Amino acid sequence: MSFYTSLSGLQAAQTEMSTISHNLANVGTDGFKKSRTNFADVIASNLQTDPRQLVGSGTVVKGNTQQFSEGNLKTTGSSLDLAVSGDGFFAVKTDGLSSAINYTRNGSFHVDPTSHNVVDDQGSALQVYPVDADGNVTATGSDGLISMRLPATSGTPKATTAVSLGVNLQATAPVQAGTFDPLNASTYNNATSTTIYDSSGKAMTMTSYYKHEADNSWSVQSYVGNQRLTVGGSSNPTAVTFGANGALTAPSAPIAYDSFTPATGGAAQTVSLDLAGSTQKSSAFAVVGRSQNGSGVGELSGVTVNESGVVTASFSNGDAIPLGKVALANFTNPEGLRQNGNSYWSSSGISGQAKLGSANDNGYGSLKSGTIEGSNVDVTEELVNLIAAQRNFQANAKALDTAKQISQTIFQIQ
Repeated sequence: MSFYTSLSGLQAAQTEMSTISHNLANVGTDGFKKSRTNFADVIASNLQTDPRQLVGSGTVVKGNTQQFSEGNLKTTGSSLDLAVSGDGFFAVKTDGLSSAINYTRNGSFHVDPTSHNVVDDQGSALQVYPVDADGNVTATGSDGLISMRLPATSGTPKATTAVSLGVNLQATAPVQAGTFDPLNASTYNNATSTTIYDSSGKAMTMTSYYKHEADNSWSVQSYVGNQRLTVGGSSNPTAVTFGANGALTAPSAPIAYDSFTPATGGAAQTVSLDLAGSTQKSSAFAVVGRSQNGSGVGELSGVTVNESGVVTASFSNGDAIPLGKVALANFTNPEGLRQNGNSYWSSSGISGQAKLGSANDNGYGSLKSGTIEGSNVDVTEELVNLIAAQRNFQANAKALDTAKQISQTIFQIQ
């Protein structure tokens, strides 16, 4: 019987060393949770056995218990690196036919360049609740979850059809007698550049050149890129005149340029230039007002996640759009979660079904952006446990060897 008693001790110590080795191997795995091997003694008895004469029959592994204490939080600076401080798991949906939802504490997320989904290193998409324009959740529960996706652009493109410029032209500026050449700054006095948009929302630069022709008389010529804008088919500049008080007298209406086809590839468009409010004074040239009625498509420029988990994308056109609210999951008995590898867990009958909520709700921890939770493995503690497990293994091996020697002695009795 002592052989089997020692054998159970060897097997138990080996299991514990395997558990500790697994913990140590994942000391650098983000979101990893260590395990602890639990044992129980084996006693074989019946009602007729004197309890004072009982001798145990060894040990048995009752199970490996997962330890969900919080790991060290590491600051990364990336807004899509998320960490839960307290209870809760991120919900992620895996690729493939099953599209199963797994749960993880590893919040290292990034944008997939193909799908624009926010995914982890395994390509599983972060699950969030949809929100309205004010960031309020519009659906809850497991059926309300959607994959977090960052749109590449924002806004509806609109071609510019009208530009308004209020400028002050210096009355004492020298008169330019030569032929106008946009490449020669000495042939004009001043220039203004205005960003306009084509029908697809692409930005272009409209440059207007101002040339002093005579007292109170100027001319203006506009280009879009390198393309000269014409009026009535003529490329001649438009006359701009001022009264004695410096107020604009002509043109009395916006300058309506002919249709042109942008070099950016957009559809043909027309644009007008309104100089209302422009003046001629002795002070230096200045732009006192500028506007245009087109709009471009904003390019994704950044993303933020606030403390409540609302993901907001910002775009180059100034749009800031809430896209979703990070969903957190919790369980009645987290220790009963099934380990799937890759720092993933799935629910089981022991853990209970996932209870979904949001950061800072009752029963859920807080959310930290720009932070990742590391492993909760303490190397020093694991090494001490490993030494103890090794000693246990050696002691059981010695007991087994002693039992062998006793048996051999008995067999050799003549």
